Amino acid sequence: MPHFTVTKVPDSEDEAEGASSMPLREAESDDLWEADRSQTSVTEENSKLLDIDRRKNSTLYQNHSEEGEDSYDRNLALFEEEMDTRPKVSSLLNRLANYTNLPQGAREHEEESEGKKKQTKAPRMGTIMGVYLPCLQNIFGVILFLRLPWVVGTAGILHAFCIVFACCCCTMLTAISMSAIATNGVVPAGGSYFMISRALGPEFGGAVGLCFYLGTTFATAMYILGAIEIFLVYIAPQAVIFQSEGGVENSAAMLNNMRVYGTGFLLLMSIIVFVGVRYVNKLASLFLTCVILSILAIYAGALKSAFAPPDFPVCLLGNRTLSRLEFSTCAKIVQTENTTSPSELWDRFCHPPGFLNGTCDEYFAHNNVTEVEGIPGLSSGIITENLWSNYLQKGEIIEKGSLSSSDAVGSPSSIYVLADITTSFTLLVGIFFPSVTGIMAGSNRSGDLKDAQKSIPIGTILAILTTSLVYLSNVILFGACIDGVVLRDKFGDAVKGTLVVGALSWPSPWVIVIGSFFSTCGAGLQSLTGAPRLLQAIAKDGIIPFLRVFGHGKSNGEPTWALLLTAVIAELGILIASLDLVAPILSMFFLMCYLFVNLACGLQTLLRSPNWRPRFQYYHWTLSFLGMALCLALMFISSWYYALISMVIAGMIYKYIEYHGAEKEWGDGIRGLSLSAARFALLRLEEGPPHTKNWRPQLLVLVKLDSDLHVSQPRLLSFASQLKAGKGLTIVGSVLLGDYLENYAEALAAEQALKLLMEQERVKGFCQVVVAQKKKEGLSHLIQSCGLGGMRHNTVIMGWPSGWRQSDDSRAWKTFITTVRICTAGRQALLVAKNISLFPGARETLAEGHIDVWWVVHDGGMLMLLPFLLKQHKAWRKCKMRIFTVAQMEDNSIQMKKDLATFLYHLRIHADVEVVEMHDSDISAYTYERTLMMEQRSQMLRQMRLSKADREREAQLVKDRNSMLRLTSVGSDDDEETDAVAARVHMTWTKDKHQAVRVAQSKHMPSFQDLLSMRPDQSNVRRMHTAVKLNEVIVNKSHDAKLVLLNMPGPPRNSQGDENYMEFLEVLTEGLERVLLVRGGGTEVITIYS
Repeated sequence: MPHFTVTKVPDSEDEAEGASSMPLREAESDDLWEADRSQTSVTEENSKLLDIDRRKNSTLYQNHSEEGEDSYDRNLALFEEEMDTRPKVSSLLNRLANYTNLPQGAREHEEESEGKKKQTKAPRMGTIMGVYLPCLQNIFGVILFLRLPWVVGTAGILHAFCIVFACCCCTMLTAISMSAIATNGVVPAGGSYFMISRALGPEFGGAVGLCFYLGTTFATAMYILGAIEIFLVYIAPQAVIFQSEGGVENSAAMLNNMRVYGTGFLLLMSIIVFVGVRYVNKLASLFLTCVILSILAIYAGALKSAFAPPDFPVCLLGNRTLSRLEFSTCAKIVQTENTTSPSELWDRFCHPPGFLNGTCDEYFAHNNVTEVEGIPGLSSGIITENLWSNYLQKGEIIEKGSLSSSDAVGSPSSIYVLADITTSFTLLVGIFFPSVTGIMAGSNRSGDLKDAQKSIPIGTILAILTTSLVYLSNVILFGACIDGVVLRDKFGDAVKGTLVVGALSWPSPWVIVIGSFFSTCGAGLQSLTGAPRLLQAIAKDGIIPFLRVFGHGKSNGEPTWALLLTAVIAELGILIASLDLVAPILSMFFLMCYLFVNLACGLQTLLRSPNWRPRFQYYHWTLSFLGMALCLALMFISSWYYALISMVIAGMIYKYIEYHGAEKEWGDGIRGLSLSAARFALLRLEEGPPHTKNWRPQLLVLVKLDSDLHVSQPRLLSFASQLKAGKGLTIVGSVLLGDYLENYAEALAAEQALKLLMEQERVKGFCQVVVAQKKKEGLSHLIQSCGLGGMRHNTVIMGWPSGWRQSDDSRAWKTFITTVRICTAGRQALLVAKNISLFPGARETLAEGHIDVWWVVHDGGMLMLLPFLLKQHKAWRKCKMRIFTVAQMEDNSIQMKKDLATFLYHLRIHADVEVVEMHDSDISAYTYERTLMMEQRSQMLRQMRLSKADREREAQLVKDRNSMLRLTSVGSDDDEETDAVAARVHMTWTKDKHQAVRVAQSKHMPSFQDLLSMRPDQSNVRRMHTAVKLNEVIVNKSHDAKLVLLNMPGPPRNSQGDENYMEFLEVLTEGLERVLLVRGGGTEVITIYS
């Protein structure tokens, strides 16, 4: 968290004594200069907030006297002309202070139907209640209780451990990527769909969003089928509707029972969700309690089995497992008193039944009936038998490998426990994977969390570690406590229909049965509640036209139509009627979703977008791509044809959205990747302006070449290289004076010289040389025409015209001001480096120090973004960032500190912040005198230039009276100076006309006597006061800074004040070693949103 100090800048005694008592009155904005309405420095997310502030500020401008007495704010007079488009920092922070209290959901998903904003409660959930426990509830589910023991028995401990470990690694890597995305700004609720769509664009977002929706919908079907299986097999077997004698008919009857009861359950759950969804959320804690108690019962039973194993005998014929549902006595014959009679087993294998001398089955006749403990206990050593896999074909009898039996085949009988499906390693992966899903529960609740950027990573990763530990330990416990034949008995037929996990648990099997039933029902209700809302969010985005009808619902926002479609799709899953067949379908959709979460994080990391600054630091692009590869591998391992089908579905949705044209612009990473592509990417970039999240400085570096084609300020290229770090677009441009037809070869030589220097300075980009008659025209052509399509520059870098005061030639600083005006008109950001020769070179590294940002007015956030980009380079990496902002008399410094703290926190920028109070003070005598000297100097230089022009004109008249007079040389910008040197060509020139012009000029030319008695203009006094006061504060605080970034005031609209403008900038930056003047381009370049 940044730390803050508030410092008051005291007025010096000299200023207090020498200040002229000039009352400040508020001025009308039209008398200052009109605001540039063509620019805007705020995005849509801030514009509504700032409009109020603009209207408020506009009331501050009142009429002032013609004498130009003070207006608006003396301390910010240099910036007063643009206050409506570049508001004060205090105003911006005040308006953005409550952005964290936005209602849950993205701003772009919401449109205010009423003028009043609904009051929302402040989010209060912490890491445990808001993320950890919901993730536990969503991860633990039906697979743990119904299928994990069967997976262990079939695959063996080693294979099962590998399956569980691979699935847990997949979700852990995905959680790391998800944490990075979720902490990269304020993430409104929306889960993985919101994160993927905003990171990869609407096409990928729509495709993966629908896959995630289908996965959640099929999860509803899976949970319902699991609940029905628990109900019909373990709670109320007598409730079955369809019955059969056994074998294949029994399996078909069971499927029909699942379909009938499943449809009824789905209808009941849909009614509950439609009528009272709030009750579903209230019951969530109850369902979670059931899950936790059930898991604790498993551990308690496993520990108890070490010294007191439960009595669950299993009857074996030879080494074949028998179903205890068909008989009660595990023996061939029964002895009662002195009589011996055949048992129920004898009657099942021998004919006629009831006779000991009947004809018996060959296998029954040659093998003995034995009874073994189904749960021998933790200390029994059964773990050695369960280490290895035992995959079976459908209909194959479950056998105990450690027991011997005769080679007799025997006839098939329904009394044996049979494998209901053909098993393999890949099948078990697909069946088990849904048990590790549910890691998105924390990100789905981000709008309800007190600190989402802290809680989501910690809670999600802790939940995955907890569940992974439970799953892996249960794999070992099941293999160490339970016999293999019982583990492979999916429905517990060998233990009289008891749930296998329940047989191990303590104090009673019913703890697991009842707990798993209610937890499974709760998970189904949660999925049936979440899936329609996900579909509604996709429909409201409008990226898939045929889904728009599902964006509507009841008056309270409940997604009625989406719930109906979800129930229909879930019914399709229920008609499959097999948990083992639905689970792989579910796995495909979730794996595809996780794959794209990893892809989004990996792409954003490799692209190094300036907005990619996650607070969660423990991620890397290699982990993201490893997670993506693992997801892809698990998809094809579990079911290659399901994987292909899901990819085809996602591809069709992608092409459909692309064909219909996704009109949404969310600042996706694919758009950033397109910058390095060819024609197709350029056409895509032409579709619309880039989003704020994708904004990065695309540079046009303006350099000056001397007569030997050497760059006069090569450190400009070094600075550009440090700012870009090889990313994005960099164009180095220069202007040669002359005619292009005559200077073509020189232009090519200049380009080669620039390319060579770019290689030396490690600048990756392009160079462009323009030949023009005048330098300002060439610079204008460069700024207007550089780039191609979407590959255009948005930022201009140039050097400060050093020595402009001492030079007799005014073209340098006039060209500088013209370039500033051109950049402003072209909505280009401008960076002016002063003392560029002191900046570090390409191979230099600065010692530890500070990069100081003086945030006076807000013009798009460039001041915040530039230090962050510079610190990515090794030359500036050791420097720490400090932000200074100015508080005026009417500003609440304490509140500014709090607002700025919140603002910086959500920008994910680490900086020390200092709020500097600048109270209104009288204008000092020094300021008054400095202004007077500036104006006198300006008038004297103007008079000297006019006198020089007269002498040149007379010499030309003597030389050739009939020749055409050109008042400015080729490449000169003197045609902008004054009316006295008007650039007009007279075809005839007479002595009388020449004398008349001299008389007219002398009338406007002040004498030296007038210069000594002149009074400075009050607007210039106020601007000088701003420059002096700000310079005092900046030098006091930042005299030892490695770099000072400062808002650059705009030039005056009236060119008469150009020289004064240069003086103001000079005073503003006096006494500073390295200065970067920053002027935004009129667009927002940094955002708190993800």
